[in-house]
Amino acid sequence: MKKMMKGFTLIELMIVVAIIGILAAIAIPNFVKFQARSKQSEAKANLKAMFTAQKAYSAEKDKFSNKVGEIGFSPERNNRYTYFVAPVAGGLTARTTATEVPTAGGVDTAVEYDAFKYGTAAPSAFVQGNLDADPTKLCTDTGPSAVKTPGVDAVAGAFWMGAAQGQIDNDVALDVWTISTANRSLTTCDTTGPNPGGEPANDYNDVNQSK
Repeated sequence: MKKMMKGFTLIELMIVVAIIGILAAIAIPNFVKFQARSKQSEAKANLKAMFTAQKAYSAEKDKFSNKVGEIGFSPERNNRYTYFVAPVAGGLTARTTATEVPTAGGVDTAVEYDAFKYGTAAPSAFVQGNLDADPTKLCTDTGPSAVKTPGVDAVAGAFWMGAAQGQIDNDVALDVWTISTANRSLTTCDTTGPNPGGEPANDYNDVNQSK
């Protein structure tokens, strides 16, 4: 006597596919956010390295510097973020080719994201000058260092602020971080409250933004 083999019905298969679709719809956005958060570790690590380089320069020269070459800051390649020791108007170390190209005369105040690896097509492109042109993405400090521009304090040179800006997901918004030698009390941004000197702050958290 032949034994009958039973299989799944079309309805059962459709139910399984629907369940998989629902689980994917829930899991994928959370995975994308988790992936973006992991990329932010680059900004935190490199800003701390920039802070250390700035403090070492200050200890030797008794002043802070607005130039990446003077403080000896050069992040590893494959960087998703552009790093500012001061506003980019001073010069930008380009990373559009296999070998980075500093501006002649050692005047660079920023190091470009690795455009050689990540390309220049939107939304990956770093918009040069955007950090200065859109200060709403930078925190306000209610203390003595109440500035929204990276660089050395123009009045007394008593403190310095560095910044990082990069693309970590698939929208047009850019992730922005800052670090300062001063103790700050931050407002009007995504990170608020006390911020000790040398601790990176996520001024504009791109993980939580849609544009």
